[in-house]
Amino acid sequence: GATKLASDKLFVAANSPKKNDTIFSIVRYGNVMGSRGSVIPFFIKESSKNIIPITDINMTRFNILLEEGVNMVMWALKHMKGGEIFVPKIPSYRISDLAKAIAENCTLKIIGIRPGEKIHEEMITKADSFSTIDLGKYYAILPSDRSVHKIYIQDKTSFTEVEKNFSYNSGENPHFLTVEEIRNLIKNNLMQES
Repeated sequence: GATKLASDKLFVAANSPKKNDTIFSIVRYGNVMGSRGSVIPFFIKESSKNIIPITDINMTRFNILLEEGVNMVMWALKHMKGGEIFVPKIPSYRISDLAKAIAENCTLKIIGIRPGEKIHEEMITKADSFSTIDLGKYYAILPSDRSVHKIYIQDKTSFTEVEKNFSYNSGENPHFLTVEEIRNLIKNNLMQES
């Protein structure tokens, strides 16, 4: 809402013509597996009670590992032109599958969606599609004035434009993690830290 509009205005202002060489770009990605905001530690704790509370059986989220997020930031620093919002192509998972991966025989207790919470994460909206390009491993939402688009062309950067009305959300993502894949990611990336 208003916060997004205010941050977008600051972002545009930060990239407007200036006298120094500083440029700004943004990386936008999904849930970092095991981070402070991740539901995984909560689910692990609740599994000892044999009941895992989930908000909605249809809920989905994007998933990224910490290392992948760091690699994306490093890639963006090397390739950014200024003004882009970079979005990785990452898998989704169903919250119910995440719960099953943590505790296969636990009961799932549906507690309902909280105010402001969404069933699916949306990282690229249909409105964004008119200025979004596909860079292979990442998407880039460019400023709508097409100034950065021209820089990509001048620099001979390989890209394709996404289809108009394209959106990238966790519910319609073509790549979903299976329960076993989620379990292995947790085992290989979180359990080693304990």
